[in-house]
Amino acid sequence: MTVLTIRDVPDEEVQTLKVRAAQAGQSLQAYVRDLLARETAKPTLAEMMERLDREANADVSAGDVLGVIDEMRAGR
Repeated sequence: MTVLTIRDVPDEEVQTLKVRAAQAGQSLQAYVRDLLARETAKPTLAEMMERLDREANADVSAGDVLGVIDEMRAGR
């Protein structure tokens, strides 16, 4: 794992994070690590737009869609 150092964080923000960590029953380190994990788990708007563009340009025919629908109905 990588060690991450963040400099010049205002004291008020650190205090707020400490209070929130305590309220969540976590250490400051665990709380901030969870914040980072949640933030990196969700795609950015640019990433989402790229994904939508890829999917919108997928080479799928109406026959492909109808075939999948038929398969799903048969599997009920």
